[in-house]
Amino acid sequence: MPNNCLTFPKVCKRSDGKYYIDFKLNSKRYRLFSGRLIASSLYPNSYPEKKRMTLTTKLAKEVYEYVISNNYSLTKPISKIKLFDKLIDSKLSEPLSDSYYKMLYQLSRLMRSELKSKGNISSTFIESIPLQYKNNTSYNTIRRHLNVLVNYLHNRGFPIDLSKLKSRKQQEVLHCSINNIRELLLKIMNYNENLYVCCLLTYGCLLRPHHEIRNLKWIDFNEDLTYIKLSGKRVKSRRIRIVPVPKYIREILVKKDLVFNIFSNDIEPYNKGYFSLLWRRFKRLNPDIGTGVTIYSFRHSGAIDIFKRTGSITKLQKAMGHSSINVSLTYLRGLEVPELKEEDMPLISKTSSIK
Repeated sequence: MPNNCLTFPKVCKRSDGKYYIDFKLNSKRYRLFSGRLIASSLYPNSYPEKKRMTLTTKLAKEVYEYVISNNYSLTKPISKIKLFDKLIDSKLSEPLSDSYYKMLYQLSRLMRSELKSKGNISSTFIESIPLQYKNNTSYNTIRRHLNVLVNYLHNRGFPIDLSKLKSRKQQEVLHCSINNIRELLLKIMNYNENLYVCCLLTYGCLLRPHHEIRNLKWIDFNEDLTYIKLSGKRVKSRRIRIVPVPKYIREILVKKDLVFNIFSNDIEPYNKGYFSLLWRRFKRLNPDIGTGVTIYSFRHSGAIDIFKRTGSITKLQKAMGHSSINVSLTYLRGLEVPELKEEDMPLISKTSSIK
């Protein structure tokens, strides 16, 4: 019997007086005593026996019409809201960084509210969210995260149109580096030990201070403290990151309980603004530090040092934990580091003359 084949339900009676319908759907045989499977209130056998045949005949007609209208299936189709929740839960269960998870979750809540109130999520609604942002960076970030959700839903059969919004051109940011790393680190060491270790790790391991470094535990280091390993959930690029630890950093580390945070000496880390607050207080005491110098300036300075010594954009990408070489190239331009040297430029042979 081919698929989408349905026999009209036959009314049958058991020896105990109970009625049921018997039919085949897509080569499978069914016997139904009630309308429960199709959310019908018909329960013929709850009535006196003289009424059961008439009600079972009515049930046969209801089931037949339901199966045809439901694409030859007895399974109740999942609602849009349940399908949305199922797919979003699946997406959010992936290994995502905390900040990325939070952004996707917040955007998915906006989409769910629209679906619940309007019955669908239009492309007009999707495009209205990033358009609220005048800042190009914020606009592009929201647009990119929304597209992740929209594409995920669309590719898994959820009825939603793809957005046609284009990205906006962003002005490259000129990052501030530090001229005398050693001198500044000595000042920080005399001010606060935790801030000192944070800045050292930002410079020497090129980790991001406010998330990757702040959340470090001793278990993230290998036995002899020569490497740090971070899971994809804790890294901006969402890829596992293994970073060498320079000797000048290992010399000041004293390993403690593996489950402890290296700064708080407790299971829980300090709050998100911990290093920002320490840095502001330090700068107030040292006004000679340039206004554009931040904790991230140590990371920028470390990047310049690596590229100048190795000349390798690939090594820089790995050290920075960038998702692609293009990100590293953009980063270098922001640091105003020349990607070409004099010897890379076109030559004129010695036999040629210039007048």
